[in-house]
Amino acid sequence: MTDRLSDVEARIGSVQQLSSVVGAMRGIAAARSREARQQLDGIRSYSQVIASAIGEALALLQGGRATYSVTGSQGRQAVIALCAEQGFAGNFNERVLDAALAVADPAAVQEAELLVIGDRGLMIAGERGLKIAWSMPMIAHVDQAADLTNAMVEALYARLDAGSIEQVTIVHAAPGHAEDFQVLTRRLVPFDYQRFAIAPGTAAPLITLPGEVLVQRLTEEYIYAELFEAVILSFAAENEARTRAMIAARTNVSKTLDELVARSRQLRQEEITNEIVELASGAQSATFWRLDV
Repeated sequence: MTDRLSDVEARIGSVQQLSSVVGAMRGIAAARSREARQQLDGIRSYSQVIASAIGEALALLQGGRATYSVTGSQGRQAVIALCAEQGFAGNFNERVLDAALAVADPAAVQEAELLVIGDRGLMIAGERGLKIAWSMPMIAHVDQAADLTNAMVEALYARLDAGSIEQVTIVHAAPGHAEDFQVLTRRLVPFDYQRFAIAPGTAAPLITLPGEVLVQRLTEEYIYAELFEAVILSFAAENEARTRAMIAARTNVSKTLDELVARSRQLRQEEITNEIVELASGAQSATFWRLDV
């Protein structure tokens, strides 16, 4: 055996420290995922309020339903990929980027603008040789979601106003029902007004804006709410993926620690046995020496 007891005991100390780090990372990731999930009810309630307002505003328009959108339906595409900011999340970033590439028109995939959120996703996209039009760090806490959403809105509308893009799709992860996350794809632009029910037979609300302007403003607010929800869902899914990765790591660390402890006991027993043999040999040599004398 080439292992030394001191070396094995040093490795045991290192693995025990690693186990503590893994446990702490698991706890932090679980807490962040839980915190993100707690925000979803409020975000969705806000989206429902805006959706109801859009339905009422559509009823004000002549013809009863808007047929226009915030931009045209043809033209260059922008794809937003919400990836992870930190590592230890398994194949989270790879799956999101794969879905983002699948969204783009195969004939124009090189022309599509890829907007990547999250430094880990940006790193993997760079390794794949993908051209990134714009990027931002992913949030580390849920209270940063509003700032990130504002930055995405500004980047998108700057491109829409300049006419450089006419389609916008967001790709993000969301917590799944099973022991895994799911990757969702949502078309933001052109905006689909057909999903909003017009409020029938209700009294016309008092408004201070032309109907089309009101619908346009509400549309922009609804897109903001969709982006905000996507950020929160992605953040929750990222941390749940990290939690599962840390559980798997903790299992492997525990297995390695058990093996090292067993090995240290074996080496300690071998050292004790060797010492006993040396003592017995020394005592026997001393007896023979006295007999010879």
